[in-house]
Amino acid sequence: MFKLLLIFFFTFITFNSKADNRDKIIQNLNNTLNFSFKFEQNINGKIESGNCTVEYPKKIYCNYHKNNKVLVSNGKSLVIKTISSYYRYPIEKTPLNFILDKNFLINKIYSLEERIIDDSYISYSIIENKNKTEVFFDVISLELIGWQTKDIYQNTSLTMLSSISKNQKIKKKIFKLPVQN
Repeated sequence: MFKLLLIFFFTFITFNSKADNRDKIIQNLNNTLNFSFKFEQNINGKIESGNCTVEYPKKIYCNYHKNNKVLVSNGKSLVIKTISSYYRYPIEKTPLNFILDKNFLINKIYSLEERIIDDSYISYSIIENKNKTEVFFDVISLELIGWQTKDIYQNTSLTMLSSISKNQKIKKKIFKLPVQN
């Protein structure tokens, strides 16, 4: 009988802490209008870094440290521009369509099973339109700290965030799509 009570007690605590994590993550997302961060992105072993600003829903501006690369979404289109190239995609054709939509994330998190990774990250696997996106939250702050996707060329892309600041005053013009050279 004692063993049964212990098993019930630990199961209850584990379930309750997962529910608490989920509720706090959702509360953090609900309270976030925008956020800025440094990032490191690994695409099949090629590492890039830079700074980004996100404004919900679906707006992002990233300035990469090398190659004068810029990534911008105005909520409808996504542009990746370097010195020598210019690519424009409908945002709904990219994984950022889901990552930059906090209402979509909140609705998914309600129904998904969380995984704890290395006692550091809480992970949720989202499968949408036959594509898998992993989103990562810090186990302590419960803030969004990264994601893993496949890009349009089916390359695995892992993006990790640091130095996150939320709900800062930002200039709306940064989400204006750059023009092609």
